[in-house]
Amino acid sequence: MVRGYYGTLRRAPLAAYFQILFWALILIGLLSGCASSTGTWKGYTEKGNASFYSDKFQGKKMANGQPYRKGKLTAAHKKIPLGSRVKVTNLKTHRSVKVKITDRGPHSRNRSIDLSRAAAKKVGMIQAGVVPVKIKVLKPKKSKAQASSTK
Repeated sequence: MVRGYYGTLRRAPLAAYFQILFWALILIGLLSGCASSTGTWKGYTEKGNASFYSDKFQGKKMANGQPYRKGKLTAAHKKIPLGSRVKVTNLKTHRSVKVKITDRGPHSRNRSIDLSRAAAKKVGMIQAGVVPVKIKVLKPKKSKAQASSTK
């Protein structure tokens, strides 16, 4: 109880503040989940460094469940939805390639994308190993939940 100019005011119990905080955090979580829909990925661009898969990963299972094939135009990205089509441009040579995101990674802090050997060859980065690139999402892949809600 607080005595003030207008008389005695009653403070809300501490539990009420925690309940409001709890529901606010739930709401923020739900809204941020909506932000990862395909609509936000279309046209998304990012600049960073690209590397490419070592040959030792040939045949190893990727995040999409398929084996890695160095001759395919594929890539790994940490966040772009699996199955999305992206354009990767080497900022030094200005050569570009369209790839499909099939895996998660790269697992290095200063890298944005890992390209398959075939994709790395197309952008002219085999000798350099790591190059600055621009990544642009051309066609994001819809999740199963989004695909069923649009039918």
